[in-house]
Amino acid sequence: MGQAPSSPNSLCTESTRLMQSQTPPTKKPAGRLYAIADLHLSFADNRTAWSRLTPHPGDGLILCGDVGESADHLRLACSKATECFDAVWWCPGNHELYTLPSAGPSGPRGEQKYRECVEVAREYNVLTPEDDFAVWEGRGGPAVVAPVFTLYDYSFRPDGVSLEGAVAWAREADTEATDEFLLHPDPHPSRQAWCAALVERFAAKLAAANARFPTLPLVVANHWPLREDLVALRLIPRFSLWCGTRLTDDWHRRFGAKVVVSGHLHIRRTDWRDGCRFEEVSLGYPRQWKRCAEMGMGVEELLREILPGPEGVKMGEVPTQWRIYG
Repeated sequence: MGQAPSSPNSLCTESTRLMQSQTPPTKKPAGRLYAIADLHLSFADNRTAWSRLTPHPGDGLILCGDVGESADHLRLACSKATECFDAVWWCPGNHELYTLPSAGPSGPRGEQKYRECVEVAREYNVLTPEDDFAVWEGRGGPAVVAPVFTLYDYSFRPDGVSLEGAVAWAREADTEATDEFLLHPDPHPSRQAWCAALVERFAAKLAAANARFPTLPLVVANHWPLREDLVALRLIPRFSLWCGTRLTDDWHRRFGAKVVVSGHLHIRRTDWRDGCRFEEVSLGYPRQWKRCAEMGMGVEELLREILPGPEGVKMGEVPTQWRIYG
């Protein structure tokens, strides 16, 4: 028989315990803050590229989700990151939350799988969404680095498509996320219910950071884009269902973000909204960065500088910057 699921109350207590704990960085970096997402270390080419990452003394790194599907993938990501950088942050993507068939009927699901990932990251002193937000005091700072976890709720869909019919609408175009089979919401009744609970919890945590550090801007890192207008999927437009929630659309304004970092789309881009810089920092599957590999580039060249980063935009909007690398 499978393992009996934990009760929602016990999971809530555990989540509170995780969030209240502190795992401070072992060093205070004085250099630059970088980010990368979607390492997908289940692919041999990506593992090889990751192994070639060079030391960045004095710098920090945000791992913005989808490093892989297993604890071993996460350990590989965290061990190399902490070997090369003085401080490292991680937030989960959908792939870390997968319960693979190989795990069997008693494999960790939903919040339990997430908690196990948090504990793996802490083995390497990597800061997670469950730890106190740390202040970056290196170049481009001071700023509060805030890794969060929001999931998605199928709200990135046309107004004429109902929630109940959303997945069927995507299937009409031969689009369906693997999440529908491998990402379980336990103990929540649905992924959208889990998303709603996460949004409420991390909105409160961001508000608390504003109260604690009223003069400091935030660097918010979340695997899924915070805004629907930043999701442009030319080949699979209906995959937008699995790309975020409209509940976070105003978070950059509401919580005073200087930069918002995300991945998930495997389309590297920089956007500006209301003076806030949005960075999509994916590596992606080997075929998606093949052009860079053919130019002799690897992970090193695809790291994105978050702080200090490019000059700020004081007013108005500017066109999207589509990036092949860097």
